[in-house]
Amino acid sequence: MKKVTHMSKILGLDVGDTKIGIAISDRLGFIAYGFAILKRRNIYGDIQYIQRLIKEQHVDELVVGLPIRMDGHKSRQTEKTLLFTKLLRKQLNIPVHTWDERLTTVEAIKTLKSGKIRRKQRAHLIDKVAATIILQSYLDRKNYRNHPVDISL
Repeated sequence: MKKVTHMSKILGLDVGDTKIGIAISDRLGFIAYGFAILKRRNIYGDIQYIQRLIKEQHVDELVVGLPIRMDGHKSRQTEKTLLFTKLLRKQLNIPVHTWDERLTTVEAIKTLKSGKIRRKQRAHLIDKVAATIILQSYLDRKNYRNHPVDISL
């Protein structure tokens, strides 16, 4: 029987203007779990929170969902997310990747509706579920190709 090699935990972020959905992987890097929702105050406070989380959870890699328009072009939100990602890269001592997050919010809503989650509860959970979907798709691709991928624009 083949021995499974140790992989590291990966953190996934769905960055919005008011909240950041956070997901984390298992140690083997196969399964993403919804972890938390950070209510944003300011960019530096947000980065400090993420730094603490990385240290406490022993995270070795970060994936930030990149909101690209359906036609593949950048939007105002894309630019905001790229700026945040650039600051994360400067502050963190781990790899920070971006990942196409098109349709993750739609998928998160469908997932929550199918689980019969009430509208009020859905509004609170959507960012965490979107972060989980972003991270899971990244993990699936990484494990399929057996190497990291990045769609940085």
